[in-house]
Amino acid sequence: MSIIFAPITGKGGAVATLRLSGAESFEIIKVLAGELPAPRHASLRRLRFKGQVLDEALVVLFPAPRSFTGEDVAELSIHGGRAVLAVVSAALVALGARPAEPGEFSRRAFENGRMDLLQVETMADLIAAETEAQRAQALDGRLHMACMDWRERLRQLMARQEALIDFPDEDLPPEVEAELRGGISALRDEMQTALHAAPAAERLREGLEFVILGPPNAGKSTLLNALAGEDVAIVSDIPGTTRDAVGVRVDLGGVPVHLTDTAGVRETEDVIEAEGVRRAKAKAAHADFVILVAAPGEDFAAPPPGAPVLRVCTKADIQANSAAFCVSAKTGQGMAALRARLAEEAHALTDRQGAAAPARPRQVACVRDTVMALDMALEVDEPELRGEELRTAAQALARLAGGIGVEEILDAVFSGFCIGK
Repeated sequence: MSIIFAPITGKGGAVATLRLSGAESFEIIKVLAGELPAPRHASLRRLRFKGQVLDEALVVLFPAPRSFTGEDVAELSIHGGRAVLAVVSAALVALGARPAEPGEFSRRAFENGRMDLLQVETMADLIAAETEAQRAQALDGRLHMACMDWRERLRQLMARQEALIDFPDEDLPPEVEAELRGGISALRDEMQTALHAAPAAERLREGLEFVILGPPNAGKSTLLNALAGEDVAIVSDIPGTTRDAVGVRVDLGGVPVHLTDTAGVRETEDVIEAEGVRRAKAKAAHADFVILVAAPGEDFAAPPPGAPVLRVCTKADIQANSAAFCVSAKTGQGMAALRARLAEEAHALTDRQGAAAPARPRQVACVRDTVMALDMALEVDEPELRGEELRTAAQALARLAGGIGVEEILDAVFSGFCIGK
């Protein structure tokens, strides 16, 4: 397999670290740095190539298989200037390495058994995390631990089922059948709980959609700018200034939220404005949460069915009314309380209630397919048919947590029962 390399630090820093992976990585380092340092010990080396001094670098070697990719891995911490990075990279290419493709280090780690798919996805989510709540979810680890537990329990269930099929005349304990069905049911229920928590986990990973909805000139754009802390939307006293959805990403109590200002909702003969109103209503209909806005003395727009709603009266510096929240983006009155309330709503919408939950569509599909197969296993009485459904469940779970081999099932059969004694 070819030798790959790539920077593993961001651009513009004082130090840049290049990672190499591949069977001949150490040979390349030896050409550049001379004598190799001891494994896992940082050593300062002067890098030379074709008689030219390239830079001084800290060199660290990670021999296979105890490395990130499972291959021989070397890391060069060089000065972060563009010229230094360019000349060292050119030397690596001349010595037989090539720039890595996106995700290629992780792909090799997966192929060499250093990470499973869940761990790869966890790392990707951690890198992409924008907020504290996303970081915490990525590092949670509950789904991975639950999958390992589900895998082992399913392996044991398959072993018991195979015993009932292959050794019907043996002196198996009479409670095996009841325990088998009880075990299938318990596993199904636990995985079903994870499925119920999946929408909250997915919303946290992707970010929530909050939409501001109300009549023209109700202060929607001003409220958006105040919550975002920057001038995102154009503010004007002229009604109907906002014709299309204008959004910004905000952090509400650690939860990422896409906050969208929409066109003022009213009856109009203006074709463009009418399209803006239609889009505003459609955006609100698909939102996770809707902030209904009205100025003092105005009626709130009709809330879309289904989505949670908070009514907010704006321009409280002029006049307050009986809305749950009266705010003034101009003076800041009520804004801290509004932010706190919106953060509470964001946390409620992403609360998994402590359950291990799949957060990606692929993960959800694997758990769902496993649950469906376990349901089918409980509906049949014939041991052979139940065994087939358990194998289907194992195949679905294998896409998430790794395969269950025949030898493992046989090991469990013969270690768990006194067969053929």
